[in-house]
Amino acid sequence: MSQDKPETAESEEGNAAPQSNTDARPPRKLRIGKLPLLLALLLGVLAGLGTFTFGYGKGASYLSNNPETCVNCHVMQDHMDSWQQSSHHHVAVCNDCHLPHDFVGKWVTKADNGFFHSLAFTLQNYRDPIQIKPRNKRVTQSTCVSCHNDFVHSLLPATDDEGMQSCVHCHSDVGHAFR
Repeated sequence: MSQDKPETAESEEGNAAPQSNTDARPPRKLRIGKLPLLLALLLGVLAGLGTFTFGYGKGASYLSNNPETCVNCHVMQDHMDSWQQSSHHHVAVCNDCHLPHDFVGKWVTKADNGFFHSLAFTLQNYRDPIQIKPRNKRVTQSTCVSCHNDFVHSLLPATDDEGMQSCVHCHSDVGHAFR
């Protein structure tokens, strides 16, 4: 045999196919731009910080219905103490009054409040004593009406656009005694 013939290799069908040494190319290096690398690094740092903060702040405990989780933040201790002295202590926990009763509304409000509470407490940017936001006042009002609908139905406005006196205007110590 002559050495001038190209080497052959069998293909999957068993046919001989010529192979040339000139077709062998060096493997290409994977090249990643600086921007995707920087973005991946930034996302990794944010995910790490978020995971650490969630663990350090006992984030999983807030997924429960246990009132003790509210005092993970020391500024809530007075609210916990006043709730334990209130007339609703034996019939309602924090979530019953401070979260909507529908599934989606409950978890959206928990996520919203959890994020902004964490932010405020981390940055030490909150009023002491802590004060309820207007949105959360509306949630509390709707939960009062929901639980006491049989009793207050005659006091409810005829249409949604009509105003209504806030329940806690007159009953401020029901959920939190001595407030």
